[in-house]
Parts: sequence; structure tokens; C-alpha cells
Amino acid sequence: MALIDDVRAYLRIDASDTSFDVEIQDLIGAVQMELIDVGIDPTLVGSATDSLIKKAITTYCKANFGYDTDNAEAFASSYENLKIYLMNSGTYQVVSSS
Repeated sequence: MALIDDVRAYLRIDASDTSFDVEIQDLIGAVQMELIDVGIDPTLVGSATDSLIKKAITTYCKANFGYDTDNAEAFASSYENLKIYLMNSGTYQVVSSS
């Protein structure tokens, strides 16, 4: 399943409804760039097969999708906590060759 399909399901959008795909793809791109910018290994972020990376991406999208999300603050807080964990975990950092 493609990442956009996972995000669409997480947002509770029917799999056949692609009318929001541009917004969803923009959100995915934004969160991926943010995670890479704070030091998360780009190969892990780009593949998004790791459960915690995928959860961070979907939670970010849930917090920022649409205009009237009742729980946006809770999702944003959850995303920030996941991001901090990923930033502090050696598992998700770029391995230096020096």
C-alpha cells in the first residue's frame, strides 16, 4: 500500500476519493522535509516503512488536514512528541562514516 493510501485511510477518506490527494501529498512532503531537517535519516523518512516514521507522517497529516479539525491540537502535540523521540533515538539518526 502506498503512503498516500495509508494517509487517506488514516484521515478516513474513502480509498476511491482522490479529490484531496494534492493536499495530502503536500502534507506528506512537508512532514518528510521537516523530519529530514531535524536530523532523521532521509532513507528511513523516504521509504516510510518504519512504523514510527509512518505514525509521525500520518499524525502530522491528521493535525494539518482541512480547516476544522476538532482534535488538531492533540494530533499536533502527538506529532511533536513522536518527532522528539525520533530526534533523540540513535536508531533514526544518520550514521556518520567518520
